Amino acid sequence: MTKKTSTTTSTSSAAPIALDCYYSLSSPWAYLGGPQLQDIVRRHHVRLTLKPYDFQAVVPQTGGIPLKTRPEPRRTYHALELARWRDYLGMPLNLEPAYYPKGAPVDPNWNKYPGWMVIAAQLKGLDAQPLSHALLRALWAEERDTSEAAVRIAVADENGYDGASLQALEQAAETLAIYRANSADAIEAGVFGAPTFILNGERFWGQDRLAFLDRALDKLRHARGG
Repeated sequence: MTKKTSTTTSTSSAAPIALDCYYSLSSPWAYLGGPQLQDIVRRHHVRLTLKPYDFQAVVPQTGGIPLKTRPEPRRTYHALELARWRDYLGMPLNLEPAYYPKGAPVDPNWNKYPGWMVIAAQLKGLDAQPLSHALLRALWAEERDTSEAAVRIAVADENGYDGASLQALEQAAETLAIYRANSADAIEAGVFGAPTFILNGERFWGQDRLAFLDRALDKLRHARGG
């Protein structure tokens, strides 16, 4: 089957509301927030643009602290919060997934490849949100190595995409240019974590802020008469 474009037609004559999501395809929080985000996009007729960015390069410039460089108390609390949210949301998640590097990754692009695949899908005019969530689920719940091209192709195929064609575009000049632009835009917008949602210039950091994003979209829709 072919995925539909990511633009949802609003019942009003106004253009769909634009929402940007800056994140990494290795973020457990982006995974946990996926179903909620999909529901918000559907209910508010949002035009969502997924913006994978270079987390390791960006967040040290904007005040974020990558997990591996945090003190031990912060790392252990991170795991505690993941467990709490996993149980609260009823979503499968491995606290120490097999293919999430515990130290310096052998391939520094390990979590960029799936992000590039998401960008490639959007370049083709496809709704990349189901693909994005499937890739995150593969890493965090299914013990699959999404740094491997064959795994990404299989995940894409399983979710109705042409995995081989998307993988072939991962390192195309246009794909990489968008990835660099996303990273530069993230710095400009003050993004210091993942996922970060930006609506009309306002930042909402983390899947636990999705309720506030939902409220902001509701107010915006009513103001527009939607």
